[in-house]
Amino acid sequence: MSGVYGLVKDGDCAETLFYGTDYHSHLGTEFGGLAVLGKDFARLIHNISHSQFKSKFFEQVREMKGSMGIGVISSADEQPIYLKSRLGEFCLVTTGFIENAPELAQRMLREGVSFAEAGGKRGINSAELVAKIIAQGETIVHGIQKMFDEIEGSCSLLLLNRDGVYAARDRWGYNHLAIGAGKEGYAVASESTAFPNTGFKVIKHLAPGEIVLLSEHGLAEQTPGRTEQQSCSFMWIYTGFPGSTYEDINVETVREKCGRALARHDKDITADLAAGVPDSGVAHAIGYAMESGVPYRRPLVKYTPGYGRSYTPPSQERRDFIATMKLIPVQEITEGNRVILCEDSIVRGTQLKNFTVKKLWDAGAKEIHVRPACPPLMFPCRFNLSTRSKSELVARRAIRDIEGKDIEDVSEYLDCNSPKYKKMVDWIAKDINVTTLRYQKLEDMIEAIGIPREKLCTYCWNGECPKSAAGT
Repeated sequence: MSGVYGLVKDGDCAETLFYGTDYHSHLGTEFGGLAVLGKDFARLIHNISHSQFKSKFFEQVREMKGSMGIGVISSADEQPIYLKSRLGEFCLVTTGFIENAPELAQRMLREGVSFAEAGGKRGINSAELVAKIIAQGETIVHGIQKMFDEIEGSCSLLLLNRDGVYAARDRWGYNHLAIGAGKEGYAVASESTAFPNTGFKVIKHLAPGEIVLLSEHGLAEQTPGRTEQQSCSFMWIYTGFPGSTYEDINVETVREKCGRALARHDKDITADLAAGVPDSGVAHAIGYAMESGVPYRRPLVKYTPGYGRSYTPPSQERRDFIATMKLIPVQEITEGNRVILCEDSIVRGTQLKNFTVKKLWDAGAKEIHVRPACPPLMFPCRFNLSTRSKSELVARRAIRDIEGKDIEDVSEYLDCNSPKYKKMVDWIAKDINVTTLRYQKLEDMIEAIGIPREKLCTYCWNGECPKSAAGT
């Protein structure tokens, strides 16, 4: 999971690029990077795992001069990549997850291609891999299409060269890219939140597989998009910023609708307050409160300035540290009360159990009723860098304990009306130590998003994977 931002404007773009990229800080935790093209390329990359993007780049960005630029907040790879190729010089930033990256890299090594950038545990920098596949094309656009053909998973990208900024959304639309227009030029971003305060307004959302060029001459389509689509549902439920819109559907309003749906299934629960786990659970709780009439209050507050998201850092140790430090309980609101606690999802369950629920019990909660805004996560994501193994998922741990072993066919556990589903949920409720636990139903979540089911990726909940996994 990463966020990208790029623009072409009259005059120097570096300051706008700096702030536009910073608006993607919720999408990555490891590296930040900027590239600006003026007379020459200027490129900056910093590790942001223990500091904020702004503090790392604020001074240096003033030295960058040029009218075109791209930026990235990355979860894993150092970006932007710079490549001097037979197609000319270019810089590149990417977002997504290439499932067959090791196989592609090994093939290219056998063909004599060399790799220079570190790539962490997977041994290859995915952005560099993408850059070198593109460089094998006859043109930049042909190279991007070649990359789409060869990868399994997803990859959206921004490419900066003398032509301008090429923006390409992955062929099935797992990752989002929006185009903004302003008085001084054009911008492209993963999050439309990056536009209002940097002088742009959304004029279009790129279609899956669409490639466009932003330049001093305007916006030009290079490759039309596809009508087939598999947008990541989790963007609306968790990863997206509340002010952003994807496919013209706002994140905050979807989360409120999710909360309302949760409340409609809770007619037998009496509570004193509805609360959300900050920040992504807040809108779900607001929706719950609006539907149920239970007052919305904040028994947990987040110390926002110092700590980011606890889901995105790659190490469990780092995730646990952030979860420990960022949430502060308010005993005066919690003590003696029955709490509805809305959460975007339960992934591993460890943070919710050890660093959220425990704080509420310690603050004197009388009851804690947890309401995740999506169904149990059953399958590791194949299209973004998030969960990587089934064993990480609390639902899978529950099934393993119930069955006495790992099983392949979990269809009975996917049916929210089956006895085995109930056993699994009861196991998780006991494990995280809450009074009750009720997950969102898949159909209610899809209805809240408001896009036809066939245009949404629901793989992590039901394992249904379209042919897009093969990159076709």
